[in-house]
Amino acid sequence: MLKSSGVKIVATLGPAINTEEKIEELIKSGASMFRVNSSHSTPEEHKKSIDMVRAVAKKLDTHSAVLLDLQGPKIRVGELEAPIEIKENEIILLQHADKQSDGIIPVDYEGIAKDVNANDKIYLDDGKLELKVISTDGTTVKAKVIRGGLLKPRKGLNLPGRTASLSAITSKDIEYIKRALEWNVDYIALSFVRTGEDILKAKHAMEMYGGYIPIIAKIEKPEALDNFDDIIKLADGVMVARGDLGIEISAEKVPAVQKRLIKESNIHNKVIIVATQMLETMIEQPIPTRAETSDVANAILDGADAIMLSGETSVGKYPVEAVKMMTKISENLEENGIIRHNYYSRKMEKFDNHEAFAMCQAMISMLENLPIKAIIAYTTNGYTPALLSKAKPSVPIYALCKQTSVCRQLNLCRDVIPVHYDWLQEISKQSIAEVNKLILKQLGLKNGDKVILTGVVPYIPGQTTNFIKLHTVSE
Repeated sequence: MLKSSGVKIVATLGPAINTEEKIEELIKSGASMFRVNSSHSTPEEHKKSIDMVRAVAKKLDTHSAVLLDLQGPKIRVGELEAPIEIKENEIILLQHADKQSDGIIPVDYEGIAKDVNANDKIYLDDGKLELKVISTDGTTVKAKVIRGGLLKPRKGLNLPGRTASLSAITSKDIEYIKRALEWNVDYIALSFVRTGEDILKAKHAMEMYGGYIPIIAKIEKPEALDNFDDIIKLADGVMVARGDLGIEISAEKVPAVQKRLIKESNIHNKVIIVATQMLETMIEQPIPTRAETSDVANAILDGADAIMLSGETSVGKYPVEAVKMMTKISENLEENGIIRHNYYSRKMEKFDNHEAFAMCQAMISMLENLPIKAIIAYTTNGYTPALLSKAKPSVPIYALCKQTSVCRQLNLCRDVIPVHYDWLQEISKQSIAEVNKLILKQLGLKNGDKVILTGVVPYIPGQTTNFIKLHTVSE
């Protein structure tokens, strides 16, 4: 039987898994999607990594998806000759430059010395290092180290409240949007989103190149929280990017914000990913802390579609073990009956597609009252399987997709198992006989099992799901 881990796992590509053998191990361990971080490496290297994912997925007959994460106006430390140990109370200098020179730490943001004022805080490497600005002359920033540590090349730099003039879509992002369309990437993650207008700019950029890729809005700025109602309507999904978000709004506020974003995304039928430092210890150690396993479990219990590994898989020593750990946590929650299944939020009663929601509600009710083994959804764009997944059904959702691109996109939706299948657009003896063969041979269900069949028949573009059939599998 095809297997679903329930929640989906996103693994970030990088040097630690940059071979087909490693990618294959991660897919077999439970990874559903691979993230390409455009902040690091070159387009040529990214294309090579994407090609490896596609090749391995074809070999394994899976539908592993690819997420291209745009850098956005992310400020980073430039290239260093070697990692620098900066110590508490030390005075250091920062300047806009590509490479280190004359003891000055390079920063890739042109406005670094113009945007800050005396007493402002500067955070490095997801807040691990903290500086306090002493002075700036418009070219060089003099700062005192408040919290020291090892500073590595290309680590992120945050200036809370001091980058409002930066556009969410940079020229580099636009170039990568063009490449993403050429590479047939499955999702684009838009960094440092602040308003719905940022989503529209990304869509406009895609229109210029004659295509469209679903957009995941990364929530990591306080402005995004203020404008979340507009963002959620325009984006195709959301990522709780807890690294930069924790610096911008302070770490103690992140758990409540995370729960709110998951809840709102589910209500709006948008995929939701929780990211950053989920199993951070496993970059260096073979097992996580108990706090990290609890963090992963709580994201799953709150209703996330996917949980993401960053440094754990891209540069960590134990990438396969990290994916296996996430899979085990998810499976353990299922085995212990802790996850609440077959439940839609009451707020979804106002869901804009009333007909589709009513049909899905009916199917979820059937799961509570009948011994059903699976929902089998004929789909062209993945809409109904994605909506069904928001109820966290107690049985798997097999999405029968005519297009492999839809299969890959659905591989981000919790509890959905995409199957490439060129189904007949009718309900007849022939179509039922054919789906019976698929159910028995490929899905692993048994003779006599009851399943729900659903879809649009006859297929009319734009029409929502219009049939539900209780079906008994037969040979």
